[in-house]
Amino acid sequence: MTTPSFSSFPPSFASFPDLDPGPSRNTLDRTRNESSTDAREKDGIVKKDKNRRASKKLADTSRKDKKHKTAKHELEPVLPSQHGYTWKGVSISDDEKIKAEEDRRLAQSDVQESQWDSRPVFVSDRKGDQLNVTYGGIHAGNISKYHIVKPGILGLDGDWAIYRRGKGIEITIGRRHKQPALTDSSVTTLLAAPPSRRIIGSGDGYKYEEVDGFLRLPSEHGHKVTEDYRSVTRQQEHVDSDSQSSASDDSSGDESGPILTSHQLSLKNLEHQLAADPSSVETWLSLVRHSLSDIPVTSKNATKARAEITLAILTRARAAHPHNRSSRILFLKYLRAGEEVWHESKTKAEWEEALKLGGIEIWMEWLEWRIRTTTGGVDTSVMDATRVLSALGSSESCEIDKLRVVWRVAVAFQQAGYYERTTALFQAQAELTFEVPQSLYGLPLESQVESLEEFWESEVPRAGEPGAKGWGNWISSGRPDNSGSPLKAVPQMDVDIQSKDPYVQWHYEESHADRTSRVPARSVDARSKSDPYATVLLSDIKALLLPLRTEGAKNIFRLIWLSVLGLHIPGLAETLSQGSWDDRWSFTHLCSFSRLDSIFPATAGQRQLIADSYAGTLIGREREFSSAFGPIKEWSRDALGPLEWIGQEKWRMWAAIDLQGIDHDFVRAVFKQLRCGSEDYEWDIYALAFEAVLNIKSALKLSRTFLSTARDSLPHWATHARLERLREHVVDARKVYQTVLLASQHPSSQPFVGQLWWDWAEMEWLSGDKNAALRVIQRSVNIEGVGGMMILRVKRSLDDTISCAHEQWKDQEGWIKLRALIELLTSSSQDGALAIFDSQPSVNQSSGPRESMMVASLILLYNHSVMLRSPTPPAVLRDRLQVAVDTYPDDSLVLGMLLEAEKGHGIWGRVRAQLGQSMADGGPREKSISRRITEVWVAGWEKGRWQNEIERTRSGLTGAAESERTTGSAILWRVILEFEIRVGELRRAKKLLYRAVNECPLTKELYMVAFGRLRSVFSARELDGFVDIMAERGIRMRKGVDEYMTGGDESGSGSEDLDGSEDEIEHEARQRRLLMPY
Repeated sequence: MTTPSFSSFPPSFASFPDLDPGPSRNTLDRTRNESSTDAREKDGIVKKDKNRRASKKLADTSRKDKKHKTAKHELEPVLPSQHGYTWKGVSISDDEKIKAEEDRRLAQSDVQESQWDSRPVFVSDRKGDQLNVTYGGIHAGNISKYHIVKPGILGLDGDWAIYRRGKGIEITIGRRHKQPALTDSSVTTLLAAPPSRRIIGSGDGYKYEEVDGFLRLPSEHGHKVTEDYRSVTRQQEHVDSDSQSSASDDSSGDESGPILTSHQLSLKNLEHQLAADPSSVETWLSLVRHSLSDIPVTSKNATKARAEITLAILTRARAAHPHNRSSRILFLKYLRAGEEVWHESKTKAEWEEALKLGGIEIWMEWLEWRIRTTTGGVDTSVMDATRVLSALGSSESCEIDKLRVVWRVAVAFQQAGYYERTTALFQAQAELTFEVPQSLYGLPLESQVESLEEFWESEVPRAGEPGAKGWGNWISSGRPDNSGSPLKAVPQMDVDIQSKDPYVQWHYEESHADRTSRVPARSVDARSKSDPYATVLLSDIKALLLPLRTEGAKNIFRLIWLSVLGLHIPGLAETLSQGSWDDRWSFTHLCSFSRLDSIFPATAGQRQLIADSYAGTLIGREREFSSAFGPIKEWSRDALGPLEWIGQEKWRMWAAIDLQGIDHDFVRAVFKQLRCGSEDYEWDIYALAFEAVLNIKSALKLSRTFLSTARDSLPHWATHARLERLREHVVDARKVYQTVLLASQHPSSQPFVGQLWWDWAEMEWLSGDKNAALRVIQRSVNIEGVGGMMILRVKRSLDDTISCAHEQWKDQEGWIKLRALIELLTSSSQDGALAIFDSQPSVNQSSGPRESMMVASLILLYNHSVMLRSPTPPAVLRDRLQVAVDTYPDDSLVLGMLLEAEKGHGIWGRVRAQLGQSMADGGPREKSISRRITEVWVAGWEKGRWQNEIERTRSGLTGAAESERTTGSAILWRVILEFEIRVGELRRAKKLLYRAVNECPLTKELYMVAFGRLRSVFSARELDGFVDIMAERGIRMRKGVDEYMTGGDESGSGSEDLDGSEDEIEHEARQRRLLMPY
């Protein structure tokens, strides 16, 4: 067996750059030959020239013969006998000679040689291992060693290099083995460096001058001018040279001075504005926001630094003008910033100074500060609230302000675990407001409360309880004793048998009792014996009772009670005080378990596939969305009534998910017992809306009961017709409208007439019968007939009706919607219909009606384009929705329609721009609680996208936690903790829990998270510390954790001296050590 010749392999490195031939054992040592005589060198040069000519001749011959060869012959090498030659008496193989000639030709054809090409890319070994032939393979211990001479990339220029970094690779230019990362100090220094140059835009907005609304572009075939172009050119060149010199002078002068950043320019402009008008509160607030935008909230000591900057600016503001010292918003921001750096005594003194200004907003913020910082529990909150109530007046507006104070204290009771005391407070206030005996009318509040205390101690059924007849009936019946049975027993919870952890068992028992035991117990109940706080005395709450005399205050009290019971009334908190921050604590319904489940996607931890493969073809999946109208419902009050809806799913104020966890019987009793006669239509509408969610047939039965005593009440008939429409009985609803509106004539200015006509026309329009809708609109103005002339008469008559005076603005809104609908039906002009809404100055005076008009116009467009699928340019609805979102960012109706309009367009940026921590006026935009939580839900609106939006959602929640508006909201902290738990970040949730209980020290639900979902990351000793802190802060615990301990060291605390021999000082020191972080 002979050894095969390696020279038979064809050359395969022609694509590599020109390189010097590598060393080979078949060649002579050329370094020895180079030290020879000059004659021998000349002889070698002559032979090289002959070899070059021979190789060129060989190449020409091969190109001529190439046409007659097949592909197989092209791969065959030239035989050694054809073109062999000798050099210095040594035979050189032909493949090496051909390889050398090819390398030389490549070197001559290169235009520019890279700076790294001087080094070899590879090292070749042409001899090979002869033992491979002997043994038939490579020996394991004799494998050739290969190393990268230059880390280049095949196919790229030699300047590029590739390196391994961590688990990936890094492609760089040059020999730098490590590129700086974003976290390196050099990059941080470079980013923090001020700019050295600035680009100043020209004053002209366009390159070409605008003429008559058009940009006249230059033409290639222009008309020739008669005047000499050389003179014009010279003059223009002269002017250009002057302008260039002046521009250069300006630029040089600009570069000589300091270069200001955009942030510094903004601060400079604000300072100029303040120098001209130091009394501008908005300018001072903008200066604060711009100054704080340079300090990230996550930096070290950011809280203290931001507070000091805010104090410095606001101190200047208060000293700049006397008007600024009386500004409530400046004073409140000044006090909030001072809490971070001042001593407790100075903070208290500054608050006392602020209270001298007066006003409900100052008092509410002071009460919020006391609840957040006090250590005396809810009893101290009652004392503080009593001080606020005594400082307010007795007018109707003051009564509503007092109800805000009572509402805040009631929520504090709930958050601390005293649910029975909250219910007792509203029961006593309801008896004092709606069930006062006739013999006590006109008496002072103290006399009435004294008599009410006698009724309270009799333990007869009270407001909201089954069988309750009221305080007045009890007095007229001769003050009978409570001979009835005690309240129904609370069902006991089945504790999870699989969990033997005593902390988990205590958590489940305590949470279940908080959800179910909310009605005060009687002295005969077994619950009152084991839990002393289950029974509430009137002396515990009588300091918070109010004498409500105005109808508006009584109605607001009933709506507040519904909100406390869990039935959220959209826009109620905003109605009580425009621009207030009461949503921080009033939106307690968002913390329910059912609502938290609806906010977060069910498959939070799963990633959905975005494409499938069928028969080798990649097919993208259809994008799936949930309903555009989510679980968060907030809009201006009366913008959407309790029995008004939107969309195919009839999304409205209350749905089945909103009633989960609510005592239905108790709410029914509240609706029944607090009804003020047959004319109390607003309260009846809420009662029917509640009943319709449970059972639509029972709601219709209740509506007939109301109509039996109020046959001439138009709002009751309108509500009954809406109930028929809600269950898809259009024929029955049409009979109601015909009976009410056609059987008897009603003047157009009568209340609820315009709303009834609009409801009827809308029903016919959404049913698909445009002609019927037109006939209804014509009947509303008593005009019959067909044709264009009749349509013009109807439009003019509607315009006259709109301009008339109306008792309620909702009636005028109904006529405006009729006018816009006939414009849309007859001309199919969406812009014309929108112009009807925009041209009503009488309605657009206040914020509530203005928002309602905007929502009405959007619903009209939404039904026209989405529900009825009429041809509509998508930009018409989207553009108006964008304006509405910017104007009313907290409106859930507007945001839902925006999501529906963006569905299927593939432009996620419009929705994403509304999420996260957006900026406004130099600082982060302040957002309400409802908007923050809505953004969490929107992140999972598109199915399968939740994983991609986690960091954006976390960023938004982090900004909300640092925001001055929402940082003290227990509702927000509960959502933040739930978010981290659902994404699996339990350690992060644990850290955030400590911040949450520091910001909201009296919220029991936050502490309970550590014993439930976060039990795996908390030790027994840490949980014992939480129990001690809850006891110290006065948070109500129905049972002690020690009752669930079965022995051993499960409690996490060391064995104590059970015989009481522990020193008192040591015991106190141990307790202080446990409470050190707080």
